[in-house]
Amino acid sequence: MKILAIADIHGDFSHLEDIKEKAGEIDVVVISGDITNFGPSSEVEQLNGVFDVPVFAVPGNCDQKDILEVLDDSEIVNLHKATERIGEFAFVGIGGSSPTPFNTPFELEEQEIEDALEPMFNACEGDCKGNIVMVSHAPPKGLLDSISGDNVGSAAVAKFIDRSKLVICAHIHEARGFARSGDTFLVNPGMATDGYAALIELEQDNVSVSFIEV
Repeated sequence: MKILAIADIHGDFSHLEDIKEKAGEIDVVVISGDITNFGPSSEVEQLNGVFDVPVFAVPGNCDQKDILEVLDDSEIVNLHKATERIGEFAFVGIGGSSPTPFNTPFELEEQEIEDALEPMFNACEGDCKGNIVMVSHAPPKGLLDSISGDNVGSAAVAKFIDRSKLVICAHIHEARGFARSGDTFLVNPGMATDGYAALIELEQDNVSVSFIEV
């Protein structure tokens, strides 16, 4: 499966066509939050018709909470607190972020994040165990989350790393890149507003990542 990972659009959709062209043939698009820059949520409509494959998205902390209703009414699959299957893989999503010092629009307490993820992961303990893709705007605490030497990711998200095959995150603009924790691969595709994205090839026994810049 080929996943085009996009994040941190922040209301600037100008690079998406070039990113799409550079990515080539893909099976699904995953948008890991901050689609808008503090709204308006209606900007989601600019994603309609851009891609001819399924698009899964979670909101980011800079999105207004009413973006959930807009996503539900759009062509985009709202993955916040939801699970979607593609073949043997299950995509589990959580949007927003853990609390920040900036009181941004879409923040969740760590316990709410954990309470949302736990039942979704438990439901995947059957035929999709070992094939979970966690899509979280907030990175897990300790990985792809460093700002000036401080780890600012979500402790709740970190609890589910070892139950995931792949984690696609965002939020920390400076942390664009790839990491690995045990058998789990983690990717922050970078800011789409700067023309960044990532192409992830996901197989049962392998994950490979290439970064896109346009």
